[in-house]
Amino acid sequence: MSRASLDKDPREVAAMFDDVAPGYDRANSVMTFGFDRRWRTTTARVLDARAGETVLDLAAGTGVSTQEYARGGAYCVAADFSLGMLRSGRHRGVPMVAADALRLPFADESFDAATITFGIRNFVDTKAALTEIARVVRPGGRLVICEVSTPTFAPIRFVYRKFLLRAMTWLGRRSSSNPEAYAYLAESMLNWPDQRKLGELIAASGWHNVEWLNLTFGVVAIHRARRAPARHPTTTPH
Repeated sequence: MSRASLDKDPREVAAMFDDVAPGYDRANSVMTFGFDRRWRTTTARVLDARAGETVLDLAAGTGVSTQEYARGGAYCVAADFSLGMLRSGRHRGVPMVAADALRLPFADESFDAATITFGIRNFVDTKAALTEIARVVRPGGRLVICEVSTPTFAPIRFVYRKFLLRAMTWLGRRSSSNPEAYAYLAESMLNWPDQRKLGELIAASGWHNVEWLNLTFGVVAIHRARRAPARHPTTTPH
């Protein structure tokens, strides 16, 4: 059994997720009291992936989110650097690719949209990953990120950090094949930037029109942005 540190060494993180892969989806549902399904459904509505579009679902794990986002007919690719997670999701019938977020194995402007659902906080270099994602999304394409965040109302924030997060971690440990991994997950939640700081980081990584939507009092937030449209060369009269 292994757990990663907050240094987020890619090998440690991948090994940790390989360990938790067999029971990961069940543990997530238990520790979030079933809210993970609602959050994915809302993320799918914000993404609004349609037939004819290609979508990159990065840090997709077992592809449970990819399957949800493909319901509208879009071609959605699940990408993750944990082979164990991808193997555990083979039954979902979605295209799967082993990929490092910092060096994506896709050509420039390959996708109409990219999404990350509860995975971006595990990247060793968030800004570099966001910049690399912008490379593979076409000009005008969109980015949708669903991730844990900071409750906006102080009393709820206090209860969440002091009690609810501990309860969620305890439930995750009880439901997981690698209980120690959930200590890392709780630490990564507490150390993750709030809505505005993440929005600023997205904007500094080549994305425009950044906005966010709080879910469940801000325990989770969905960030949406667009890649800048292509600039047409200006012509100079002779």
